[in-house]
Amino acid sequence: MRAVAARLRITLVRSPVDASPSQRATVRSLGLRRLHQAVERDDGPETRGAVRKVAHLVRVEEIAVPEPRTRGRGARR
Repeated sequence: MRAVAARLRITLVRSPVDASPSQRATVRSLGLRRLHQAVERDDGPETRGAVRKVAHLVRVEEIAVPEPRTRGRGARR
């Protein structure tokens, strides 16, 4: 069975113009600059916290990315 890494696709769906300065900074720290722009980030507590702070401005989708295969013990090249 292959392991699956969790990633988040975060899309900016509302303008941060009327948001507080710290929320605008959070949107920029996620890598979002324009409306409807999407970025993919590793799923972790830091990313989840940033998304929670600006949840009213973004749409979040969980995507599964299969981990790359590694050679097992005794595999020949």
